[in-house]
Amino acid sequence: RLHQALQRLNPQAPPDALDEAFRRLTRPDSPSLVANNHTVHRYLVEGVPVEYQRGDGMFRGDLIRVLDHDDPENNEFLAVNQFTVVEERRERRPDVVLFVNGLPLVVIELKNPADENADIWQAFNQLQTYKQQIPSLFTFNAALLVSDGVQARVGTLTADREWFLPWRTITGEELAAPYLPELQVVLEGAFDRRRFLDLIRHFIVFEDVGGGVLAKKMAGYHQ
Repeated sequence: RLHQALQRLNPQAPPDALDEAFRRLTRPDSPSLVANNHTVHRYLVEGVPVEYQRGDGMFRGDLIRVLDHDDPENNEFLAVNQFTVVEERRERRPDVVLFVNGLPLVVIELKNPADENADIWQAFNQLQTYKQQIPSLFTFNAALLVSDGVQARVGTLTADREWFLPWRTITGEELAAPYLPELQVVLEGAFDRRRFLDLIRHFIVFEDVGGGVLAKKMAGYHQ
């Protein structure tokens, strides 16, 4: 799916350039998950820098688009239930993974509201376990969502519990009606196709918190 998206979004690029973009996207070169996530985010926003040899023997640099931010319908959106990830002999199945152009950009963990012993913070803890056990899934992550079907909290890769917050608006112009389930608000608000691409492009930032450590944040979009 990623190969097909790169071809569709970059029809003038030669196969060598597309192959190089695919390699850069799928083979991170840092031992740090957050550093790799930062690199991938830059690719999602700006494109993947590549260099290839033209027919006249000269080398040319170019940017290969990964997402079409201007036309959401030119991207492939896919939600997969119980997507299996195997890494270091561990097999895990997050509840829902949202793919855009073949890349897993959102991981959703759900808990049953009828279970008195399960809540959204158990879902949050499950995501932390996944980050430790199957980190390759999160290299591409743009957002994390936990919910019990009514309550919902959205956060980023490095966000602690206190920074997993409700999404408060659907249109971005006014607060959602208080009787609406929080899960409905975040799905119709943050994960509307155009708004989600807008979120990736303009409202995700990385900050240096010292010692070369990066923190990933949503810049006030859902406050």
